[in-house]
Amino acid sequence: MIAVKKEGIVLEKRALGFEVEGVLNPGVIHYGDFIHLFYRAVAKDNYSSIGYCKLDGALKVVERLDVPILFPQVDYEVHGVEDPRVVKIDDLFYLTYCAFDGVNALCALATSTDLINWEKRGLIVPQITYEEFLRLAQTKGAVNEKYLRFNQNFGIHTNHGKKVLIWDKNVVFFPRRIDGKLHFIHRIKPDIQIICVNELEELTTEFWQNYLLQFNDYIMLAPKFEHEVSYIGGGCPPIETKEGWLIIYHGVHDTVNGYVYCACAALMNLDNPQKEIARLPYALFKPELDWELKGEVNNVCFPTGVILENDTLYIYYGAADERIACASVNLPELLTELLLNPNTNESQYSPRL
Repeated sequence: MIAVKKEGIVLEKRALGFEVEGVLNPGVIHYGDFIHLFYRAVAKDNYSSIGYCKLDGALKVVERLDVPILFPQVDYEVHGVEDPRVVKIDDLFYLTYCAFDGVNALCALATSTDLINWEKRGLIVPQITYEEFLRLAQTKGAVNEKYLRFNQNFGIHTNHGKKVLIWDKNVVFFPRRIDGKLHFIHRIKPDIQIICVNELEELTTEFWQNYLLQFNDYIMLAPKFEHEVSYIGGGCPPIETKEGWLIIYHGVHDTVNGYVYCACAALMNLDNPQKEIARLPYALFKPELDWELKGEVNNVCFPTGVILENDTLYIYYGAADERIACASVNLPELLTELLLNPNTNESQYSPRL
């Protein structure tokens, strides 16, 4: 098994109102002389905004804002902006986040040229009901029954005056265009799906309807091993290596004490990132320490950001939904371990990219 070092807690909550309940699930990016960390900050009653701090090196916080850098401003995010991920593509920074309106959780995008001033670009995932999803996705045949179990609304079509929609979270962009196209992953439980477009303006209602007609063909990863058997979701932005795209994602399994969230690793083809090369058959790391086992939500290691320094991969994660921690692993050793566990089911999916 690959050796992972738990570097410890990087950021704790403060008594400030916007983060008094917890800090978690950060997006990180190395730009200029510093590492920039954008984190979910939780106020009372689970209202979230996005805080910011600056790191000198992987672990040392040298600057931290006392107010959020992004906060709810429009109806679709009125109850919170959550779980940011950030990448730089061409000359633009892309920050994706989960927008929560109190009923629906859907991913949105903000962009920036300087990491300071952000323009909100709106929701970038389908806004569709369970019934619409099922009708389109099952056009060519049945979908995995877990899609029904996790997403059915039990006949509840509105809640607090809002239409109940399929939750679509964990949008993570690849950090460069592939064959000239933008690629990102997203998650409708229980699998990770993938998208590619020339430009974001293509993400229209018609686009999503056609996408869902071929839904099974766009599954990138599905639960395979015991530690991820319940469902999986996007984690850190993909890391480009000579062996392929390294994907650090979260996997979930159910226990008598509730769900356990752990960090997982897979390797995808550089030219066709829907094609799985290899996957660790065990969790890269999992909740073990007191502050991972106990918090706002127990038993959670939720990876969302990664920095590569020389051959060391620093993985930033939310620990028990209350604090931010970091784990490190040697990248060449991780790639070697992954390649010892190749994907042997070439026909598992029918890639559309």
